[in-house]
Amino acid sequence: MILLFDIGNTNTHVGLANGRRVTRHTDIPTTAWSAGAAAAQLARFVGPARLTAAAICSVVPQVTPQVRQAVRTHWNLSSLQLTPQTLRGVGIDYPQPDTIGPDRLANAVAARHRFGAPVVVVDFGTAVTFDVVNARGDYVGGIIAPGLAAMTDYLHEKTALLPRIRIREFKRAIGKSTEEAMLVGAVHGYRGLVRGLIADLKRELRVRRLPVIATGGYAKLIAAQLPEISAVAPDLTLEGLRLVLLARGARP
Repeated sequence: MILLFDIGNTNTHVGLANGRRVTRHTDIPTTAWSAGAAAAQLARFVGPARLTAAAICSVVPQVTPQVRQAVRTHWNLSSLQLTPQTLRGVGIDYPQPDTIGPDRLANAVAARHRFGAPVVVVDFGTAVTFDVVNARGDYVGGIIAPGLAAMTDYLHEKTALLPRIRIREFKRAIGKSTEEAMLVGAVHGYRGLVRGLIADLKRELRVRRLPVIATGGYAKLIAAQLPEISAVAPDLTLEGLRLVLLARGARP
C-alpha cells in the first residue's frame, strides 16, 4: 500500500492507496503534528497495512519534517516530497515553478489523467484556487481568491453586528435576516465568482468546452447549482500524489 499526505493549513488529509485508487482516507488537524498527537492517529489509521512507499505535498513547510519523521520512525520509509522537480504527469509552463503550491500540482496531475486536457481544477479550501492545464498538457497558472469560510469569518471579525455563520445551501436570493443575507452573499455570490472566472478562462484558452473539476471542503455545496462544474472529486489531491509515485516507479 501507498501512504499519501496532503498537508494543508487546517487539516492534513491522509490516504492509503493501491495501484488503482485511493482506498480510504482520513483527516488529522495539522496543528496536531506540532502538539505531538498526530503520529499516534496516523499509526491507528494505517493499522496493519503493509506500506511500500509514501508521498507528501505540503503548504505548511514547518510541519513537513515532522510528517517525514513519523513515516521513517513507524515504517522505515523515506517520503517523496512533491515539487516541480519530482513532478510527473503534467508539464510546467510557468515563470517560477517553485512558487506553485504542490497541492495545486497534484490536482493538475489527477485532473489531466482523469479528464484530459485542457482542464481546470477549482479547489475550495482555506483559499479557493483555480489551476489550469492547457491543451498541450502543461500547467500554465491559475487564480487565487479568499476561501468561503475565510470571507464570512472576516465579515464577522471586522464588523460589530455581523455574526459568524454556518455555511449551507440557501435557495432564495433575498435574505430575510442578517444571517440569511450573509448566506446569499456567500453561497450565491461565490457561485457567481466561480461562473464568471470559468467564462474568462474559456475565453483566454479559446475553447468552447472546458472540463472543470471541483475539490476541497465546499466543492459539493458550490458545485450543486453550477452546471459549469463537470465533476466533484474529493480525493483529487491524494489521487495526484498516487499517480506521481506510480510514474516514478513505486510499487503499491
